[in-house]
Amino acid sequence: MEQLYVFGTGHAAVTRCYNTCFAIRNPSDCFFMVDAGGGNGILRILEDMKVSFNQIHHIFITHEHTDHLLGIVWMVRFIATRIRTGNYEGDLNIYCHEGLVSAIDTICRLTLQDSLCKMIGDRIHLIPVKDGQTCRILDYDVTFFDIHSTKAKQFGFTTVLNNRRRLTCAGDEPYNPVCRSYVEGSDWLLHEAFCLYSERDRFKPYEKHHSTVKDACELAEELHIPNLILWHTEDKSLDQRKELYMAEGSQYYTGCLYVPYDEEILDL
Repeated sequence: MEQLYVFGTGHAAVTRCYNTCFAIRNPSDCFFMVDAGGGNGILRILEDMKVSFNQIHHIFITHEHTDHLLGIVWMVRFIATRIRTGNYEGDLNIYCHEGLVSAIDTICRLTLQDSLCKMIGDRIHLIPVKDGQTCRILDYDVTFFDIHSTKAKQFGFTTVLNNRRRLTCAGDEPYNPVCRSYVEGSDWLLHEAFCLYSERDRFKPYEKHHSTVKDACELAEELHIPNLILWHTEDKSLDQRKELYMAEGSQYYTGCLYVPYDEEILDL
């Protein structure tokens, strides 16, 4: 069975949960990881969820914002260390749009020991991907696409799982209609929801180029998407977030709505 491991669910400024990142676990118990959050909190989460570094050989970084990018430095550090000590089998492939390759390389070389950075280009590979490009990752054909961000260049992706369901990650900004061909027909849509629509005046999502629960749910309803996952949220309502978001979302969406907490596992 394929599963979605939810590592973090918060936006950039959260303090009560981790930044949004996740992984798809395939039936062979291998992971395709997407983003790494903004710090070494990813290490605790992997430990809590019993995910071994040896199960991770493919990581996709969507864009340059700190809450998505900086955790990759910790992943590189720990995996490079394991490569040096003979405790990591195979290579690590890090996928990102072309502009991010030099950024990741530079950050790693500025912050990590030379002995670890020597693994970059040897057994740790920074792989640029283009808009519309398809790569074979694990047993999936993953197609990357430019979400046409208003802030920083950002890619999402879509893929068909082994159960023939299509899963699409739309990034962390509002859906752009130019991406319709990638999003429409999805069985699972992973979409940001900065806050409740009813609290838009408090959190001001539109000023930050983000969506609300209502916006994401109306989109999924319009595109007839049966399963919608909401994350990249505020954390002020964390204790009641699931109930509050489900209540608002159900007014606009008739499919299966998921509002996971950090470290949840969802069956795909």
